[in-house]
Amino acid sequence: MELERLFSLSNLTVMPFWLLMIVLPRWRWTERIMRSPLVALLPALIYAVLVLPRFGVIFAAVSSPTLSGIVALLGTPEGATIAWAHFLAFDLLAGRWAYLDSRERGISALLMAPILFFVLMLGPIGFLLYLAARGIYGLRAGRAVPEAAPAAH
Repeated sequence: MELERLFSLSNLTVMPFWLLMIVLPRWRWTERIMRSPLVALLPALIYAVLVLPRFGVIFAAVSSPTLSGIVALLGTPEGATIAWAHFLAFDLLAGRWAYLDSRERGISALLMAPILFFVLMLGPIGFLLYLAARGIYGLRAGRAVPEAAPAAH
């Protein structure tokens, strides 16, 4: 399969899950679907299809990383597609965690929608925004964040 198709396909494999979390966060099926870590299966498989034939080169570059080596790896259509599939899979897992954690904590779905959008678009920034919201919400709810373990007697 050509790279353009794999690139486009990788986008399509995650979008339904993001739409569920952002647009239909309270729908009973959304939480049931998002409870499964298998939501990231398809982008992970695309990643594997791209990485395995190039495993030696990729493993050498990531096991002893240098800036020039990573630039050489990612500075190709293959490298960019591999990185994109990686981003999509792991951003989805981070978004899934934030979504499920926010549901357990009762954090507003209206607050979570833009946060999840940032996790989708700029993964680590969205993750940091969620941690900040989680902390603020925990303080407002009178809970310590992170929740303290019970004291041993």
